[in-house]
Amino acid sequence: MQNNQAVQEKRKDKIPYEYNKSQFKNFDPLEMSNNTGCPYNEEKQEFTVTVMNNKYVVQYPSGNILNNDYTEVEKYPIKTLILRYLINAKGIEPSHKTITYREVSGGNVYYNNFYGRCILRFQKTFGKNLEGFKKAAENCNGIKVNGGDLAYKIEFINNVYITLILWQGDEEFEATSQILFDGNVMFYFTAEDLAFVGDICMGALTKKAFS
Repeated sequence: MQNNQAVQEKRKDKIPYEYNKSQFKNFDPLEMSNNTGCPYNEEKQEFTVTVMNNKYVVQYPSGNILNNDYTEVEKYPIKTLILRYLINAKGIEPSHKTITYREVSGGNVYYNNFYGRCILRFQKTFGKNLEGFKKAAENCNGIKVNGGDLAYKIEFINNVYITLILWQGDEEFEATSQILFDGNVMFYFTAEDLAFVGDICMGALTKKAFS
C-alpha cells in the first residue's frame, strides 16, 4: 500500500516537471542567466544552479537536471522548482527587508499548507536542538541574525534569501518558529512555489544537521 502511494506521488510530482521542461526551451538561456545570476556555459549548453549550498547542472534546451557530479537527481520537486526559477526570475536584487509568507500574493490561500510543511516541521525538528540548527545553517553558509533564541539568514538559491527564526521549547512551553523571505521573492517564486522552497530548505537543513 505504501509503495503504491509512493509511486502515485512520484507520478504526480513528475507532471509539473515535464510541463516546465517543455516550456524551458522557449526561453533564451543568456537572458535566464542574466535574470538569475546563474552561470551559463554556452559551449556545454548548461547552467550551474546552487540550491542550499548544493550545486546542480541544468542542461539546455532539454531541461534535464543533474547533480554536480552528473548523476541523476531523483526528486522531482526540486527539479521543477529550479526550472521555474530559471524561467520566471526577473533579476531583482534583494531588498534586505523581510516579509512573511502571507504577504506574498496568494499566501493566504496556501498558508495552511506552508505552515504544516515548513514552519511546523521547522519547530518540531529543531525546537529542542538549537545546536543542530546552528550546525545545519552554517553548513549552508547561513549568516546569524537577530531574532528569537537563534536565527539565520540563508541564501536558498541565487538572490533568494530565507530567514529562519527559532524560539526554543522546554518542558513548560512548546517551541515556536517563523520563516521569512526577502521582499524580492515575489519576482522569483509564486506562493505555491514557496511551499516547496520551505520544504526543500527543511529537508536540506535536516540532512546537514544529522549527518
